[in-house]
Amino acid sequence: MTAPTYQYVDLPDASIVTTRALLTARENIADTVAARAMMCIHGNAGFGKTLAVNTCLHELEDTRGEEVCRVTFRARPTARAVRYELFETLRLRGEPPRHPSEFDRLLKTALSERPRTFLVDEAQWLNGEAFEYFRYLWDEPATRIAIVFVGGAHTVLRREPMLSSRIFIWQQFTRLTSEEVLDVVPLFHPVWEDADPADITFADEQAAHGSFRAWAQLTAHVRTGMERMDRPRPDRDLLRWAFSRLA
Repeated sequence: MTAPTYQYVDLPDASIVTTRALLTARENIADTVAARAMMCIHGNAGFGKTLAVNTCLHELEDTRGEEVCRVTFRARPTARAVRYELFETLRLRGEPPRHPSEFDRLLKTALSERPRTFLVDEAQWLNGEAFEYFRYLWDEPATRIAIVFVGGAHTVLRREPMLSSRIFIWQQFTRLTSEEVLDVVPLFHPVWEDADPADITFADEQAAHGSFRAWAQLTAHVRTGMERMDRPRPDRDLLRWAFSRLA
């Protein structure tokens, strides 16, 4: 796993593991794309949403030739900002139109040329106006787009009946259970391959709490500690040293 695909920290030798949430996302995203529909993947930060979605969409790009357009917004974008972001993402030629009606016509024409899937990450930054503009484009009969909203967008979407009624699939990411931790953490990184299962449970209870982002952070510190202390595998002393580096 390389830095561009791992969303939080550059962790050499880490692997993508197929959790239940990732397997469910793979199925849900494939069905959404096939239906040219909209879906929302939500859950607290650090539970692996972005990594799972990117992994699944990469598979669709490689196996089905799906064209995926990735967009991320900040600071409550207006419909105007969404238009300009889509203009850049679609790599349209010329200057962006000045008038909204002309801009909308240009985008609809471009989105009608061939099927595309939009990944809208950090969707919690979108307000009702921005979501409404995506709905406006998606509702156009000629456009052939699927949209995957990722982030804490469900609260805004749920407040807008016109939007929420059009969401094809909702999926919530939650913490790994204690059983999942024991299944997937040894596959996640080599430092945990030979670790005592009791120590993995101890690390989860004391520091990681079922969050993949926390496990990545902890693993980076454990890896450093094993090198510095010349330990063949994590033990309680090394884990406590790693815990001391965490908030």
